[in-house]
Amino acid sequence: MTALALIRHMPTAWNNAGRLQGRADTVPDPAALPDWQVPPDLAGFRWLSSPLARAIATARRLGVDPAVEPRLSEMAWGEWEGRTLAELRARLGEAMAAAEARGLDLRPPGGESPRDVQARVAPLLAELARAGQPTAAITHKGVIRAVLALATGWNMLGKPPYRLSWSAAHLFRLDADGHPSVERPNIALQRR
Repeated sequence: MTALALIRHMPTAWNNAGRLQGRADTVPDPAALPDWQVPPDLAGFRWLSSPLARAIATARRLGVDPAVEPRLSEMAWGEWEGRTLAELRARLGEAMAAAEARGLDLRPPGGESPRDVQARVAPLLAELARAGQPTAAITHKGVIRAVLALATGWNMLGKPPYRLSWSAAHLFRLDADGHPSVERPNIALQRR
């Protein structure tokens, strides 16, 4: 079993406003940067990062030098990028309710579904399992939720099986084929 820790990037102004960021290359909000450091549980891990600026800035803040991995990019929200869920629900009404009722198959116009994210990330998980080296990755909420769904069978309808803190590392174990299981969610990112 190979350890995989996933960390969401530090908050951005769009996060604080509740906007769907997707592939928009936003950066962490300088006014709200937490003073995080890598928890001892992740000592000796290899580091990867999404190529988006908010993930790379988080890596720098944590003092790690990750390899950039495009498959860790956030879910593409297409035409919904930059909008809030409240705006979309008000504007689209029943169509938005129907989209949300698709769970793993919710697909914004011109975007990806969570199931697409799983398909994009699964080969990476298999590669990491074959390599057998404990790995930590700085990524995005959509990717972490997609891996959680793979690990638990959650269809992304209703509450998730774990309440995840977005200022924590989430430790998974990958079996020989790269299938994840939840090892320990919510490992606090240490304060300096």
